[in-house]
Amino acid sequence: MKSKPASFVAAILRLAVSVATAICMVLSWPTDQNVRADEKVVKIVVFGDVLSSGYYLPAGRRFPDRLEFALKAKGQMVTVVNASVSSDTAARGLARLNRAVPDDTDAVILEFGAIDMLWGTEPDVTRTSIEAILQNLRARHIAVLLCGARPHVKLDDEHGKAFAAIFSGLAREYDVLFYPAFDDAFADEPQLKEIGDFKPNSAGTEAVVTHMLPKVEALIDQARQRPLTSGSGR
Repeated sequence: MKSKPASFVAAILRLAVSVATAICMVLSWPTDQNVRADEKVVKIVVFGDVLSSGYYLPAGRRFPDRLEFALKAKGQMVTVVNASVSSDTAARGLARLNRAVPDDTDAVILEFGAIDMLWGTEPDVTRTSIEAILQNLRARHIAVLLCGARPHVKLDDEHGKAFAAIFSGLAREYDVLFYPAFDDAFADEPQLKEIGDFKPNSAGTEAVVTHMLPKVEALIDQARQRPLTSGSGR
């Protein structure tokens, strides 16, 4: 049988080991300052028009909602914000850019053009607005996935080609990720669109998410590598 002094010493040693272990664990816990970039939640803002806003769909079924669900299902730590407005042209988007995309944003999915084409906006006007948006986001070190758009109205060949060239040209010029057409997944599939309309229904929205997911994951990777900026949550 151990003597009382020996038992007391052993108990003290066990306590000391436990305290030391606890201290080491606390010191190793991440803080806002030392957490690794790839462990932070990435904030993605979907910034565009009617195609990405999904205002006509039930809450939880809109593109930003379904995209966030799909990304989290793959283990991505993200939050996806819906900053799209159904009737916005690119120029209107530019006018509200700093309110819609605050400085704590890590990445933007940029989707304009459908309303511009619908309303007959000149391609040069649309291009100027999208370029100004890209310049603003680049200055703030916000990663971008630029989405193109297919015409939903009958355009003459010259205007159709001019609109098509806007998105691919700016993506190359500003070295941002590019998704050729937001509506590629549903434009030619009537069962994926609202009846008599060009907008995606719930099934069409799911199709967009599935098609775009690899590009969005690449966007997240880019966002995690971006430098911190003053006033940013990144």
